[in-house]
Amino acid sequence: MKKGTLYLIPTLLGDEASTGTLAGMNTELIRDLRFYIAENAKSARKFLKQVGIPVPLQEIAIEELNEHTPIEEISTLLEPLRNGKDVGLVSEAGCPAIADPGAQVVRIAHKEAIRVVPVPGPSSILLALMGSGFNGQQFTFNGYLPKENDQRSKKIKEMERLARNGNTQLFMDVPYRNDQVLNDLISSCDERSMLCIATDITLPTEDIRSKTIAGWKKQKPGLHKRLVIFALGN
Repeated sequence: MKKGTLYLIPTLLGDEASTGTLAGMNTELIRDLRFYIAENAKSARKFLKQVGIPVPLQEIAIEELNEHTPIEEISTLLEPLRNGKDVGLVSEAGCPAIADPGAQVVRIAHKEAIRVVPVPGPSSILLALMGSGFNGQQFTFNGYLPKENDQRSKKIKEMERLARNGNTQLFMDVPYRNDQVLNDLISSCDERSMLCIATDITLPTEDIRSKTIAGWKKQKPGLHKRLVIFALGN
């Protein structure tokens, strides 16, 4: 039996984001797919409703994959693919398999010679890099910073050193900790270091600005519970 195709489908970067930020291919695929793997089934159904799928949501099968999914159960999520059905992999926001547990599904698909097709769409990480004015030839996405204060400060100093050498350092944190992260950056980094704060990308409240640490110190934005990508550059 011919195996199905795993489509990696980007979603909107926020509730107020326009569906116009999605590639036309997304909508075409979504209209035809009946099987999905998602971090949260409720959020996935909301997304499918936003893009206007032509069939009742009850007819769509959505399996969840998140930090609570036992490793031994991940392989079972690919059963529809093994049986010749196409499956869409979606994230909570943006591109799946980037800072996202979906990468584990993609890895298994490759091992089993299942075709994987990434679909174009919004990535907050790449959009922040594009808007930062920092080096786009060499960059690193560091994911979430350590929770412990001393470890977080150590990581910030390490990233600052790499950024000074031309390797742009992108990172993020949970929305309720953004203000604390900014305070840590201001207290840990040299005042001449460059920091980009990209907030609410693709949303009506989008704001992307690059300043020195000294500049941010003079005028700190309120970032609490907003969607933020930070970048250190030179």
